[in-house]
Amino acid sequence: MKSNQEIYQLLFENAGEGMVVTNNRGVIELVNPRLLELFGYKQEELIGKRIEILVPDAVKANHSQHREGYVKKPQDRRMGSDMNLLAQRKDKSKFSVEIGLNHCYVNEDLKVVAIVTDITERVEAQQKLKNVNVELEQKVKIRTQELEENQKKIEKTLDKERELNELKSRFVSMASHEFRTPLSTILSSATLVGKYEKEDQKEKREKHLDRIKSSVKNLTSILNDFLSIDKLEDGKISINRTQFLFSELINEAVGEMEYFLKQDQFISVNNSIEVNQLVESDRNVIKNILINLLSNASKYSADGKEIFLSINLIDNNVQIDIKDNGIGIPKEEQAKVFTNRFFRAGNVTNIEGTGLGLTIVKKYLSILGGDISFKSVQYEGTTFSITLPNIII
Repeated sequence: MKSNQEIYQLLFENAGEGMVVTNNRGVIELVNPRLLELFGYKQEELIGKRIEILVPDAVKANHSQHREGYVKKPQDRRMGSDMNLLAQRKDKSKFSVEIGLNHCYVNEDLKVVAIVTDITERVEAQQKLKNVNVELEQKVKIRTQELEENQKKIEKTLDKERELNELKSRFVSMASHEFRTPLSTILSSATLVGKYEKEDQKEKREKHLDRIKSSVKNLTSILNDFLSIDKLEDGKISINRTQFLFSELINEAVGEMEYFLKQDQFISVNNSIEVNQLVESDRNVIKNILINLLSNASKYSADGKEIFLSINLIDNNVQIDIKDNGIGIPKEEQAKVFTNRFFRAGNVTNIEGTGLGLTIVKKYLSILGGDISFKSVQYEGTTFSITLPNIII
């Protein structure tokens, strides 16, 4: 029976993979026949040489540093399975390898065992597959471009149709909700008013009459929005420029808003424009813009919250800032404010409105040559800023 040492020797010499054993200085002590076959050396040409003899010239220095690091902290591992690792034959030709590093101690001396596998065929096959994929991707890209070019008119038509369908769906949903609520309130309140005929029930009658008035006002506002947007888009709104006192207009708009503010809400006005300052523009259009923005500030703020109206003269332009401390507009939805006709942020919940107001304001300002922008932080509030250029006389 053969000894264990003889068995190990047979396994080492007849292994299907190249094997090389080095000491802690990287000096080759043992090689098997398969390794000699892979690298084209004779045994006496390798024994006593450093392992870097098998490494490509370009990376010998780096390899020495890695080897020294391995000796300090040896750890069994495989290399080359996920990268292009090359070895160098005696004739200086190179081939792809995968290397398994193992270590052991013989009489307390570190021995490093490297198992070298020639993976040239695998790498070549992978490269061929990669080339085929690249070629296929290029063909797909070209074909896709051809299809896209052929279908541009079709896509434009489909996009327009989808946009119209989405707009129609959004309008039907919004209109059905916005009209149903006030109509239901009017119906229920009108029915209840008829039941409160006695003199001592006057307070209850007035309560329901107020509800009816409020609902009618809301319906009127909705209808006005629809009529305004229709006229604006059909170009039926013409500008009627007149001269008027700007401060007088501000006071008028704020005065009308007092009837529509929520409980304990109030508007703080900071007007830096002179009381007798004349401007020339469309008075009704500017008033509608102010009422619309002030109404939004009130609508999206809680009871008792202050609304700030600031008017300043900047480079002969009038800038108006309307700031509230309301629910604000979520950051992820702010890009939709002026691009979506019926835009209503996801946090408005059951607050009444069509979403047309800001679209109307934007179009009015466009007619006047003005502009609008905003800054908003959810749960903290919103500031809308409008600019009216060259209206100072």
